[in-house]
Amino acid sequence: MASARVKHVMPGLILQMREHSQQERSPDASDRKIKALRLGFTVSKKVGNAVERNRVKRRLRAAAEVILPIHARPYRDFVIIGRQNALKCPFAALVSDLETALKKLNAYEDAS
Repeated sequence: MASARVKHVMPGLILQMREHSQQERSPDASDRKIKALRLGFTVSKKVGNAVERNRVKRRLRAAAEVILPIHARPYRDFVIIGRQNALKCPFAALVSDLETALKKLNAYEDAS
């Protein structure tokens, strides 16, 4: 599964993505409660102590709530990895980083 993912590195975050297989998209998959979009967050100890890591996760979660429901293509798994720059950069820059990473991974679709 790790070989099926692609990633894009931005100053505030790293976005990893994996498309769902046909089996995960099938009607039987709804019985297993597989959602069209799954999301995970991780921040390593390199970023800082527990307080700083949790702050980065909260900021990334908020940025994901702004962008992903509107612009992420369905049937994908995302992992957002926080970087040390995510502590200092403005929130608008984090949102922009996430949006740019989605576009680079071809997982962005315009709101309609």
